[in-house]
Amino acid sequence: MRKLPGLLAGGVVAAAMTAAGGASADETNLPSIDGVTLQTRVEAPEGHPLTEIISGFEFRTKETQALELDDFNNPGFLMVELGEEAWSTVEGSAGKSCESCHGDASESMRGVRAAMPKWNEAAGRPFTLENQINACRTEQMGAEEWKWESDAMLGMTAYVGLQSRGMPVKVDIESGEMRKWWEKGKELYHTRFGQLDMACANCHESNYGNYIRADLLSQGQSNGFPTYRLKWQKMGSLHRRFKGCMDNIRAKAFKRGSDEFVALEAYLAWRGQGLSVETPAVRN
Repeated sequence: MRKLPGLLAGGVVAAAMTAAGGASADETNLPSIDGVTLQTRVEAPEGHPLTEIISGFEFRTKETQALELDDFNNPGFLMVELGEEAWSTVEGSAGKSCESCHGDASESMRGVRAAMPKWNEAAGRPFTLENQINACRTEQMGAEEWKWESDAMLGMTAYVGLQSRGMPVKVDIESGEMRKWWEKGKELYHTRFGQLDMACANCHESNYGNYIRADLLSQGQSNGFPTYRLKWQKMGSLHRRFKGCMDNIRAKAFKRGSDEFVALEAYLAWRGQGLSVETPAVRN
């Protein structure tokens, strides 16, 4: 496997490595947005399949990176603004908005995205951010669920995710029965599917840093989702990306929100622990 160059962005990103969740020895060389530092490389902990955990940010061109690092030019902020408006919009039979229960999102939602998926004892399963939003809508607001890939859902997940930007991904796989879901996600990650007989690990573990056609393969980390993809010309969820990968290998994809994709999301969150939340990231 060809190793990723230390500086893909012409000096924007340092090759500094840190312990997962720890601080860099040279913060001044790390990318930042409005003073919020992004850890895009961290040293993998013992027992991790990678020796270094690298954000997809470092596999993108200097031009794409520049879009993410400028909130004014970042096209994902159109959805963030939609979510911000929805946060204080009253909906449903209870006459409530998100703000009615949670107040200022910059305080109440800080760290939420970094810890998802999270075990939900009442539901007896892990909740992704989308699951939690819909549970709040139906159980607290008396409102209808949002579809997984709807603009409303993408806007809210982007807005909530933004409140954790710069915080390290840290999913708890020991609470409840999360370990079982993590194990299922790990199994799926290494299972070959489709006519091309490929697994996630074939691209994102064995060949990251190499090109597939004209695209540089990343480690497939989830810390930037929901993400604005230039290919899509809009924001998209992590589960949309999962489906796209399965389509590419000519496999029958699982549905967004399925147990399989939730388990895979849990494994990916663990796999990218220590990387900064970048929502809304910009990718190819």
